[in-house]
Amino acid sequence: MHVDISRRNRPRVGHIQFLNCLPLYWGLARTGTLLDLELTKDTPERLSEQLVAGDLDIGPVTLVEYLRHADSLVAFPDLAVGCDGAVMSCVIVSQRPLEQLDGARVALGSTSRTSVRLAQLLLAERYGVAPDYYTCPPDLGVMMQEADAAVLIGDAALRASLHDAPRLGLDVHDLGLMWKDWTGLPFVFAVWAVRRDYLAREPLVVQKVHEAFLASRDLSLEEVAKVAEQASRWESFDAALLERYFTTLDFRFGPEQLAGVREFARRTGPTTGFPADVRVELLGRPQR
Repeated sequence: MHVDISRRNRPRVGHIQFLNCLPLYWGLARTGTLLDLELTKDTPERLSEQLVAGDLDIGPVTLVEYLRHADSLVAFPDLAVGCDGAVMSCVIVSQRPLEQLDGARVALGSTSRTSVRLAQLLLAERYGVAPDYYTCPPDLGVMMQEADAAVLIGDAALRASLHDAPRLGLDVHDLGLMWKDWTGLPFVFAVWAVRRDYLAREPLVVQKVHEAFLASRDLSLEEVAKVAEQASRWESFDAALLERYFTTLDFRFGPEQLAGVREFARRTGPTTGFPADVRVELLGRPQR
């Protein structure tokens, strides 16, 4: 990072323990930048809570939580976890056509508010159904004993859609692709953000952390076959599939992704806890 960061002010940075974030961190280990960070690994929901509470300085935050707390957070430009079409790891697995889920039991295998809110939005507005939602652990076999459909994210979604659903004869609907078909826009599941108070104290450190993450992402995508091969040693997916997954994900946060965020906010804000025209501020680029 080429900036003097003492142990006292090493930035406290979050890291999502899902495969989808591996390409954003793999390069940090390669360059030694990890030594400059006090890293906390957790789920997207817990990291979002820690960032909002001030227990982290910089980190990934689910889109809904970012929009709810946009007044105290500044997002990093050019860095997000999203998709421009299929995402593979955010799915609805169903025993019946989606338009037949009105009043049906739908299991939510995650407390990730963004994915859940996207699924609810699509089912309500695109398919005109109002299911009976409930939350449970992300075990597809158990879910399907009690529910007609299930919403899954992250590694559990990959396992369910690639391994379990075909074995059980279930349909898999990719939420990223459904959103793209409906709106024509990319979707952003999580952004990287810094607390405004930390940014005011440590602007140079924040700039260097942002640059380090961009460099890590670029290195990982340049060497994506190597990243996938190493990850496949300790995951239940082979290297070819992981390489396809890593290159399906969209780690950009530019004008098109911002348009997707604004569309999501417009459609969900009043019922989700933020203004429909919530102000999105990017590091170094005040915007709406």
